Amino acid sequence: MHLLERTLPKPEENLALDEALLDEAEASGPQAEVLRIWEPVDHFVVLGRTSRWRDEARADACRQDNLPVLRRTSGGAAVLAGPGCLMYAVVLHYAHFPELRMLDRAHRFVLSRLADALRPLATELRLAGTSDLAIGDLKFSGNSLRCKREAMLYHGTVMYSMPIELVAKYLGEPPRQPAYREGRPHEAFIGNFPADREAIVAAIRRAWEPLVEIDTWPQRRVKQLIESRYGDTSWHCER
Repeated sequence: MHLLERTLPKPEENLALDEALLDEAEASGPQAEVLRIWEPVDHFVVLGRTSRWRDEARADACRQDNLPVLRRTSGGAAVLAGPGCLMYAVVLHYAHFPELRMLDRAHRFVLSRLADALRPLATELRLAGTSDLAIGDLKFSGNSLRCKREAMLYHGTVMYSMPIELVAKYLGEPPRQPAYREGRPHEAFIGNFPADREAIVAAIRRAWEPLVEIDTWPQRRVKQLIESRYGDTSWHCER
């Protein structure tokens, strides 16, 4: 598996890169499996593929603060990305992992690996809901996936110094909530993982060893995706 640690300048470029890595694995085969780690330099809202942006983003606050509202290729609810929120994406090929065609196994497979790698840093860590990681009853990681015929993209967040008040400011309450949330607002449901960035990155890398570091990425495909979708405001906010 390859390792790509790269944050592109614009938020839409970073979302497009995750999808481009999936497309590359779909076209090239198991040798294109990759783990990507990145962290935004500015805050922005990321909607799920079928999210209704007026329901999941606080439009007035986002507009007032000129905060971008963008859409990713995978499902799930909206998240707030930005400094203090580490992002990861792992692209896996079904030739190596045929069992991941079953979505419940895909969630458990990836999250169990991530949890095992992070647990030495926080012993109360647990899998929660369908696709969350939590410490006790506080969620610090939300995750989602996108499946193609031959490969799967699984990506998510690890908050470690995110101002929780910003999550409440820019995100509405999600339309679907896991039972363990128990109706709590963002401020009472979300927390930061108690470790610094370097320790978290090292843990994520350990989860997917062995890794071969690369510095190349599918620039042409990212450009195509920007032109066809990610650069189109109506695609992000049409629903």
